[in-house]
Amino acid sequence: MKGNRSIAVRLIFVITLWSTLIFIAALGYNYYHSRAVLEGELESNARNLALSLANRVETELVSVSRVVEEMSVSLETGNYRDKRQLNNLLSQTLASNPNILGCTAAFEPYAFSRSSYGFASYFYREKGSIAYKELQQTYSNLPYFFWDWYQIPRELGHEEWSEPYFDEGGANQLLTTCSVPFYEKRDGKRRFRGIVTADITLNSLMELISSVRILRTGYAALFSRQGMVLAHPLKNAVMNETFFSLAESRHDTGLRAIGRQMISGKSGFVNCTNFLGEKSWLYYAPIRSTGWSLAVVFPEAELMENVWNLTVVMAFIGFSGIVLLSLTVFLIARSITRPLTTLAATSRTIADGNFDLELPQVKIFDEVGVLTSSFQSMITSLKEYIRNLTETTAAKERIQSELKLAKDIQASLLPRIFPPFPERPEFDIFALMHPAKEVGGDFYDFFFIDDNHLCFLVADVADKGVPAALYMMVAKTLLKSEGQRLGDPGKILFHVNNILAEDNESSMFATVFCGILDTATGEVRFSNAGHNPPMLIRSGEVSFMGSTPGMVLGPIKNAPFATGSIILHPGDSLLLYTDGVTEAIDRQGGFFGENSLLTFVRQVPFSDSRAMVLTVREELLRFSLGVEQSDDITLLCVIYRGLP
Repeated sequence: MKGNRSIAVRLIFVITLWSTLIFIAALGYNYYHSRAVLEGELESNARNLALSLANRVETELVSVSRVVEEMSVSLETGNYRDKRQLNNLLSQTLASNPNILGCTAAFEPYAFSRSSYGFASYFYREKGSIAYKELQQTYSNLPYFFWDWYQIPRELGHEEWSEPYFDEGGANQLLTTCSVPFYEKRDGKRRFRGIVTADITLNSLMELISSVRILRTGYAALFSRQGMVLAHPLKNAVMNETFFSLAESRHDTGLRAIGRQMISGKSGFVNCTNFLGEKSWLYYAPIRSTGWSLAVVFPEAELMENVWNLTVVMAFIGFSGIVLLSLTVFLIARSITRPLTTLAATSRTIADGNFDLELPQVKIFDEVGVLTSSFQSMITSLKEYIRNLTETTAAKERIQSELKLAKDIQASLLPRIFPPFPERPEFDIFALMHPAKEVGGDFYDFFFIDDNHLCFLVADVADKGVPAALYMMVAKTLLKSEGQRLGDPGKILFHVNNILAEDNESSMFATVFCGILDTATGEVRFSNAGHNPPMLIRSGEVSFMGSTPGMVLGPIKNAPFATGSIILHPGDSLLLYTDGVTEAIDRQGGFFGENSLLTFVRQVPFSDSRAMVLTVREELLRFSLGVEQSDDITLLCVIYRGLP
């Protein structure tokens, strides 16, 4: 049952996992792509809506400004020197333009009459009829010459719309005034004569803006050139707040930046939090004639509601489909694995040694049927083979088990974790040992004597197999213990040699190269006990390092061992090896040799110690392809990096 569950579960898991991942990726792409498309279309629609509203506002304002301009032209070209003619012009203009609430013709001092310091005639609507009054020049109130509707167009010399204002005590409505200067030609010069104005109520514009409904809670808003709120769902803010005061009350620097863009006459499409606290898309556009700004607001949640709902529906359908797919895969996998489960249970019984078990009867010769027949043939062959093999393998298995255990013990004595000192960037070290038999006599080791001195060594015990392995373990233990105690390569080899030479009736011996690296300075102190000379790789040059080979360890007590020294610069490397490298044999019986090793290392660049050791090992395998390894092979490479 375990095998059935394993195959079915893995099959369902893989198919379900990848189906889910693909569906999630497609769903996510669909959502964000739909959102991006909607936002792109939204910008176009918002622009069209804003420009349409702006054009409607412009149309109403431009119609008024044209009436005022026509009055200005009439005053410039006509001979309006008495009040009756002037009043007829103003009253007829007001009567023929029901959208105008009042109109004025105000003259410069003595421009209308030499006997009058100032004269302004004002016609306005009152209780369904047209009323009239003169704006007399007095000394108790501010003269109309200094009012904004007179001063600003006089100084600018062109049409100007005033900031909206509430006409308290008069029309009691929100008004704005269009002012146009008019001139006269005197002595061949064009001289300023006065201002003609028209007052209009903003009720129709406010109703137009307020009537805009975008989705459920979207809206349009109108702001004056100073940012004053003219039309907005926040009724209390109309003519009481500005765009900037509302932004300041919400501590929203983004809205203040948008307000600066709006009053400067620019248009744009931005994502922001509106004054109602909703995440929204805002498109703003200027009304050129007055300098006002129009904004249309689209609530983001309502915009994306349909996209989100569609995504949820697709997710439900997709995950339902995945569940059905998983169920279908489970049923198919179960139908396939059921006979295999039975066969697997039978094979486990056979594996336990019961060869007399009957296999399931083959009904259909499909793949499972062929497998069952093959199992039956295998059982018959195994019975005969095991009967013949049982006696001969018992002893061999015992020996092989002991050798395997010895190999594991020997391997556990050597450093196997690389990099061994990841926290020490001053050097890079890597080593490997491949015995020729189950166990070997080669070994390597490296360890810190103190914080700044790394001891490393490579050794080769004479002979191979179990005796060499036992001697190797003794020699390695002595070299490490004496190395940590003495700290000098010559002294280390001297003391270890004396210990090994006592009671050495079998005349075993070992060659050793021992070095101690000062990680701070790069100095390597070394001593050689009859071992192959290491290779020095420095600045692209490769050579054998000169060293005085001493006596091998083990045969004779009190043999002297000299200590040499060399300085490694950052990037320099040492490659230590045993004679199993140079004495590797090819199919023709030729040796690999020291010259081939030197040539190969020169030709192949190495980035680190691992690459160097493994590449040399691969070259030896290529050289000895098809030939049994004749001697243990050990390689150790240390690269000095220097202090960071």
